[in-house]
This record gives sequence, structure tokens and C-alpha cells, in this order.
Amino acid sequence: MKTQFIEIAENIKDLDPVAALRYFAAKFPGQIVFSTSFGWEDQVITDLIFKNDIPIKVFTLETGRLFPETYYVWNRTLEIYQKPIHAFFPQAESLQHMVNAKGPNSFYESVDNRKECCYIRKIEPLHRALNGNKLWVTGIRAEQSPNRHDMSNIEWDEQNQLIKFHPLFDWTFEEIKAYIAEHNIVYNTLHDKGFPSIGCAPCTRAVREGEDFRAGRWWWEDQSKKECGLHTTT
Repeated sequence: MKTQFIEIAENIKDLDPVAALRYFAAKFPGQIVFSTSFGWEDQVITDLIFKNDIPIKVFTLETGRLFPETYYVWNRTLEIYQKPIHAFFPQAESLQHMVNAKGPNSFYESVDNRKECCYIRKIEPLHRALNGNKLWVTGIRAEQSPNRHDMSNIEWDEQNQLIKFHPLFDWTFEEIKAYIAEHNIVYNTLHDKGFPSIGCAPCTRAVREGEDFRAGRWWWEDQSKKECGLHTTT
């Protein structure tokens, strides 16, 4: 797979998002997945996949700590498109052990505790969701955080041993909002309340004027990279 990466990147460089997704779905039938957290970008990609009947499996990580607004968008998306979104949950035993040992909000107490919670609720389920697949579609955009500027729209993911494709990588925030408005796509109303990036409820707050896009994630930590480990660069 890794040896094919340069050729594949060349083949899709001039394709629009729908054409690129169709190309990948044909090249990797049954082995391509899209991860949604029901944010702006993910709702756009879901619309592109479902409206065009592109055979890509859509999944989400059900951490158990999502906002009520997120569950509403999830349910409305199922109703509108009548297509499945597969949920991956944390392993019950690992989650139970962590909460019993440290309580339900241990992630506020240390970076290690926060990373442990992210691993149990997100990283390990993600590994299961990606297992056996060759390509992972995401909603990453270059504008979202400084370290994402160093990425490209297609990458080799060494950790998961597959290709990652970001179909909206070069889209601006205004382009995302315009697409949602034009196509009347359901979206998370928290976006209208200062939440540009929405994750687990205890770990996400609204962003203040002038703050970075991801300043509302794990805001109590002193760190420059606002990532949980789902998306890493090598």
C-alpha cells in the first residue's frame, strides 16, 4: 500500500471531492471508511457521500460523553439520508476500570489522565473501526489548527497503516458554511454559540473572540497542539 501512495496522490490531485471519493471507493471497494463527529465539515462530507450514493462506510466514535446537540444531529442525519452510521463504543471493561479507579472526571487532574480517557473512549475504538481498511476519509482542513497547515490532503498514516484523505482540506470556513446553507444541511447548533470544534462535552467550551480554532478543546492544559491522538503526523 505504501508503495502505491505516490501514484494514488498523483491520480487524485486534480479531482474535486466527489470525484476523488468515487475514485477511492472504486479502488478500495469495501475497504474505505469515513469518520464523522457531526461537525460542520463532517456533515458536508456525509452529504457528498450519501447524496451521491458513494459506497463508503460512515462511522462515529460514541464516547458516551457527547453533547445533546450532537446526538440530535446524529439522529436527524439518519432520518434525512436513511443510510447507516456505524457507532464504535469504548471497551466496557477498560472504561469501567478507569471510572471506578479515578472517577468520571479524572481527565481534569493531569495530562496523563486526559490521554488515558481519550485512549479508552476514542483511540482504541478508532483502531477497531479502521481495522481491515485501506483508506480513511476525514474532515480535516488546513485552517483548523497551526499543525494542520503542515499536512496535505492525502497522507500515509504510519500508525494505522493506511491512506488518509481529507477531501475538504483546502476549503475555507466560509466555503463550508456556504455549502451547508445552500444545501440546507442539518448541523450542530453549538457552532452558532462559539463552538467551532466540538468533541466530548466535558472537554469542549466555546472559543472567545481572537482565540485559535481549537482553543476550546482541553482548555485547562498548557499545550500548543490541541490534538487527542486521532490525527497524528509523522
